[in-house]
Amino acid sequence: MKRRIKLVDVTLRDGSHAVGHSFTKEQVMRIAGELDRSGVEIIEVTHGDGLGGSSVNYGFSAVSDMDLIEAAAGVIREAKLGALLLPGIGTIRDLEEAYERGVRVLRVATHVTEADVGIQHIQAAKRKGMCAVGFLMMIHMARPEKILEQARIFADAGADYINLADSAGHLVPDEVRERVLILTEHLNIPVGFHAHNNLGLAVANSIAAIEEGAVYIDGSLGGLGAGAGNTQIEVLQAVIQRYGWESGADLGCLLEAEKEVVPVMQRPQVIDPDSLMLGYSGVYSSFLLHAKRASQKFDVDTKDILVELGKRGMVGGQEDMIVDVAYELSKRKGARRSI
Repeated sequence: MKRRIKLVDVTLRDGSHAVGHSFTKEQVMRIAGELDRSGVEIIEVTHGDGLGGSSVNYGFSAVSDMDLIEAAAGVIREAKLGALLLPGIGTIRDLEEAYERGVRVLRVATHVTEADVGIQHIQAAKRKGMCAVGFLMMIHMARPEKILEQARIFADAGADYINLADSAGHLVPDEVRERVLILTEHLNIPVGFHAHNNLGLAVANSIAAIEEGAVYIDGSLGGLGAGAGNTQIEVLQAVIQRYGWESGADLGCLLEAEKEVVPVMQRPQVIDPDSLMLGYSGVYSSFLLHAKRASQKFDVDTKDILVELGKRGMVGGQEDMIVDVAYELSKRKGARRSI
């Protein structure tokens, strides 16, 4: 029997990190329209840090989430419109307004050991009739048994599927396999996977997840996303076709859609030394641009900031600590110079 995969595109959400949250309504309409024609299952649209993410901590959006969601809803005909929500950043009121603007899939994202903070958001999404997804981030920081425990919290709250996110792009395929397999063996709802390419393994890790039973696989056009980017969705589709699997997406349409993203990119989506250190040190991918800015402000090497963040086990939501770390490193650097 052929494997059937459902592709989830995060260009207009995770890709927001890579463009400094500068998407315009016109860009969203063009990209979302092309993605809809390509046959992907879900198109996710929000600030990189989800609903309510536009702030001094995470970076202000050029256009509000709700306006971008409404713009996407106006052109999507077949795909489901999705949004991400991180409890503590986004609220249930944000969820309700997103629904009113056209969102039908809500992915509730928490740190891998904190699913309980998302219970009320899953339940609120279900009350609205939405597809609710438990999204566990930074899965390299927990053993498979702990991940299963947390996934069950989301499942018991009513989640329609569980999405595992290698937010740091730190895992290798065997580590992905064991984390996905324990969920597909013990849960009665589907499992999804979200990769980052900081070690160049996003496509390989996504294939490993599929082979262990994952159904929903995230990707983005041109790989646009935080750090070195996400699984490049058009490459993933080509590999899926080489395996003889089915996703319902059209490779030719995805290649056309990718042309809409190239002019939006602010830098090549490549594995540079800083992105590599994100993956190697296990640091949250969206920290990259924040670390680069702190590097310039305090005259310290971005890689040094990222390594220190990794040592401290910093996770999503602690972006304010990047400045503190850069400041401390600059003081150490100054002390060495004075000796």
